Amino acid sequence: MTTFTLPLPRALPRRTVVGLTALTAVVALWSSFALSTRALEGAGLTMIDAAIVRFAVPAIVLSPWIPRAFRALRAERPAVLALVLLAGLPHFLLFAWGAHLTSAALTGLLVPGTVPLFVAVLLFLCARRRVSPRRLLALAAIVAGVLTSALFTGGPAGPAGIAVLLAAGLVWAAYTLGVARARLDPITVIVVVSVTSVASALLLATTGVLPSTLLTGTADLSTVGTYALVQGVGTGLLSTACYVVAVKNLGSSLPAAAGALSPVLTAVVAVPLLGEPLGPGLGFALALITTGVAVFALSPASASAPDAGS
Repeated sequence: MTTFTLPLPRALPRRTVVGLTALTAVVALWSSFALSTRALEGAGLTMIDAAIVRFAVPAIVLSPWIPRAFRALRAERPAVLALVLLAGLPHFLLFAWGAHLTSAALTGLLVPGTVPLFVAVLLFLCARRRVSPRRLLALAAIVAGVLTSALFTGGPAGPAGIAVLLAAGLVWAAYTLGVARARLDPITVIVVVSVTSVASALLLATTGVLPSTLLTGTADLSTVGTYALVQGVGTGLLSTACYVVAVKNLGSSLPAAAGALSPVLTAVVAVPLLGEPLGPGLGFALALITTGVAVFALSPASASAPDAGS
């Protein structure tokens, strides 16, 4: 009697498993930050105060690695290092400024939602790397979902605020490409970004370029502690490390695209947690984003070249 055996599914490469695990953590951490921003709104911290707390926590926690991290910079290319440093104070100030000019919900949608588009554009302009037709369709679905989400989110959204948020998305895309090409390990990236950013933030605060309640002693300590936990530990340490690991193992394009899932998770969790409604329009937009990310992940990067950093 002839027996038939079904072929067993091939196990994913270890790099892929590690990258996907890290990427899942990134989406969850970014979503948790967006959900926790309500507790921080109107808490008396200025933009530069938030930056100081955000980058001081990982700088202090990882202080034993500072000498080793800065020694590692000698082997890094200056242009790549400049791209990596964009993830620090430049992106943070653009993100916070855009949130101030528009709404927190729109900020959470526009920045991660536009990063994959900017990554694809930068790869084409810098490396002439063409995107496969299926990935172009996926990017179109993500962008359509982001635009639809913005339409149904409501709230103030002036042209200036949207322009600032788009600039924040472009900066994060440039950082993503820099990390994919960097020779630095995740801890070194966090240390260098955190130390340079907190030093720059303190300089802006002490010189009076930007106002600070921390330096005047009027900031609420409980708020500072909450922000240190959410931003310093959650975003500054965990999400940054996981994002670097994801880019190193999966390349630059997939992590950038999957970041668009964070507002989807935020909107879904906000229904039972915050009592926010999920209407048909927003649900359709989130379905577009989810479909776009899934198609992007399952499509070849291009017909002739692997993804950057893979």
